[in-house]
Amino acid sequence: MSVHGETKKTCGGCASSGCNTTQLTKLGIKIRNWEYVVALAGNPNTGKSTIFNALTGLRQHVGNWAGKTVARAEGAFHSGGSKFKLVDLPGTYSLLSTSVDEEIARDFVLFGNPDVTVIVADATCLERSLHLVLQVLEITGRAVVALNLMDEAKHNGLTIDVRELTRELGVPVVPMAARRGEGVTELLAEIGNVASGRIPVRPHQVRYEDEKLESAIGILAKRLRETFSDLPNSRWVALRLLEGDKSIINAIETHSLGEIMTRTHLPQLDLSEA
Repeated sequence: MSVHGETKKTCGGCASSGCNTTQLTKLGIKIRNWEYVVALAGNPNTGKSTIFNALTGLRQHVGNWAGKTVARAEGAFHSGGSKFKLVDLPGTYSLLSTSVDEEIARDFVLFGNPDVTVIVADATCLERSLHLVLQVLEITGRAVVALNLMDEAKHNGLTIDVRELTRELGVPVVPMAARRGEGVTELLAEIGNVASGRIPVRPHQVRYEDEKLESAIGILAKRLRETFSDLPNSRWVALRLLEGDKSIINAIETHSLGEIMTRTHLPQLDLSEA
């Protein structure tokens, strides 16, 4: 079910944005005239759906991804004077397209060109979550890490230096206990900051010491840009080709890579009610 027009005003630290009050209006499936698209990614069982529900007011998934049987959830919320469309990606441990869920998540983050990608990480098992975080940061720097389950981590005696993690990753990291509603205000503030460009992001980027590998990546990336001028991240696609990603290889061999970009990209203005 959905909740329309529910307004919640909360106060929190919002240290990075300099504000003390964030107003959230949950718009449910009233997805119309949005300004920013936010992708919600994360491993299974990290509280991703809880965060989706907290922001949109929705309590169920509706519809499927184009040509897939995987459920697709979209919702909307209004915060900080802007309207956001939130797309809940399938839960996945990586973006290497070894499954349908991974392929859907990868295609949307890479080709859908979301304004912000929120990666939900499990504070009780951070090392496993960081695998996906680093893969997303290879594709886009317009990201926020929602470090969820902090209450469970504390209960288990785990301590995480959020400030240091933010510095190392180069994007905002927001500690959360979403089931308790903790960190939602701060997450909203950081989503707005990244979407609007109010804060600079310097995402962690992997560079290889092997000069031959870096040279091969550069050559492939250049050829990809020449062939697909709208390709958002030619370096990442080049890496997938070198690693033998069959779905990317097939898309290039069948000249369907451009079709994936067109199919996955969402128009800036959506006039539908749902």
